[in-house]
Amino acid sequence: MGIRVAISALVLLSGLTLAAEAKATTVAVLQGLDKTTARVSTFEGAAGSVVHFGTLAITIHDCRKHPPEEDPETAAFLDIDENLPGQAKPVHWFTGWMFASSPAVSALEHPVYDVWVLDCRTDTGSTAKPAGN
Repeated sequence: MGIRVAISALVLLSGLTLAAEAKATTVAVLQGLDKTTARVSTFEGAAGSVVHFGTLAITIHDCRKHPPEEDPETAAFLDIDENLPGQAKPVHWFTGWMFASSPAVSALEHPVYDVWVLDCRTDTGSTAKPAGN
C-alpha cells in the first residue's frame, strides 16, 4: 500500500511540474532603429507571435539563451516582412537566426530599419511576488 501512495505522489508531482513548465513562455527581447528618425525602440514578443515595428511585421519562431555556466549567447529565429501601404502582398526581408553577441553575422538589411536581438527570457505568467516584497 505504501508503494502505491509513493508512486501516486510521484505521478502527481511530475504532473504539477509539467503543468508549470507548460505555462512558461519564451519571450524574445528585440531592439529596433528607425534610421529616418534615429529613434531606438525596445520591444518583445512571445515565441510564435508577430510583433510590429514601423512597417515591419516580425514573426518570432524561437528564442534560445545559453545557461549561465556556458559562454553567453542569445539567438532568435525570425521572419521579417514589410507591409507597405498600397501593396497586397508583404515584402519579405529576412528569415534566419539573429545572434545577440554578433548582430552583423546575420543581420536585417533594410534601408529604413535595423532590428537586433537583445535577450531571451522565460515568462511564467505568474503574478506571485517574491518573498519579502
